[in-house]
Amino acid sequence: MKAGRIQFTYLSQSDLLKAGCFDIEMALNAAEKGLVAYHNNEVLFPEKIVQIFNEETQERINCLPATFIKDKICGVKWVSVFPMNPVKYGTQNLSAVIILSEIERGYPVAVMDGTLCSNIRVAAMGGLAAKYLARKDSEIIGFIGAGEQAKMHLLAMKHVLPKLRECRVCAKTAHEEEQFIEELSPLIPGMEFVSTKTDGKKAMEGADVLVTATSAQAPLLKAGWMKLGSFYSHIGGWEDEYAVAKQCDKIVCDDWETVKHRTQTISRMFKEGLLKDEDIYANIVDIVIGKKKGRESDAERIYFNAVGLSYIDIAIAMAMFARARAANIGQILDLQERMIFENKQLIQYVKL
Repeated sequence: MKAGRIQFTYLSQSDLLKAGCFDIEMALNAAEKGLVAYHNNEVLFPEKIVQIFNEETQERINCLPATFIKDKICGVKWVSVFPMNPVKYGTQNLSAVIILSEIERGYPVAVMDGTLCSNIRVAAMGGLAAKYLARKDSEIIGFIGAGEQAKMHLLAMKHVLPKLRECRVCAKTAHEEEQFIEELSPLIPGMEFVSTKTDGKKAMEGADVLVTATSAQAPLLKAGWMKLGSFYSHIGGWEDEYAVAKQCDKIVCDDWETVKHRTQTISRMFKEGLLKDEDIYANIVDIVIGKKKGRESDAERIYFNAVGLSYIDIAIAMAMFARARAANIGQILDLQERMIFENKQLIQYVKL
């Protein structure tokens, strides 16, 4: 390679799919590895930069960096969240790009779709929590919310809880529920799907695993719907009434210090003095490394809250990039062919 040449690999979402990156097990392993690396102080994880364009709807673009020191890779996720997109334009509410750079010379090595990674990361964290906190004999899963993250969550939950046989779904409209079932049923043969016709109680009451995946800011999940022994994965902001957390035997977070400064249900409870630091049983990494126990009885109700840790996105993106590179998939593009003043045609472009 010429001294002034800088190249990177471009990976579209189609490239990632062709490379076999829609792989729940790969994402789970990368997430677990990332959590342990951060716990061992092997990850640089600065504060994210948030630009909010509409306070009411929370339309925003976030910049989220992280560096894995041992892997010598620095990554950043540039993610837009526009909750009104489905209503206003009939399009998805989230899109993302990830850039990976090596930290020996500081050059980019990959520019890739980040939407697949973002959605699979949410599912991987929920799945990882279910692996340690849900009953192994769980058979019924209920959803409030039927979007991309709910769909991805079902695949992750089925992967770690293979005895799941029935999926109930509640969405804002019956059409969304039917679309969820239409898209997911071919991927999970043998799973019985139930459209609740927007009835949250019907989706959740008696379920072994409960998932809320909405953009709503309302207490949709009621405490009375959560049976003994169930596991609840909370994905969004304010999705459940305070009594849900109050009745749970264990509250586990991806990172409590991060969670408590946000606007999720238990964050609100903390700010209102209804929840204290000591009420949080553990961060999930404490259970992964064996510092704390996971589920200890069949009767425990367990609450898992994931705020989203961008270094996990970067961990999964690194795994995706490695798999794509091994499969020789992706386009090699030039960022620059030579240094600026080595360009012999420069005189054609200079305007003084």
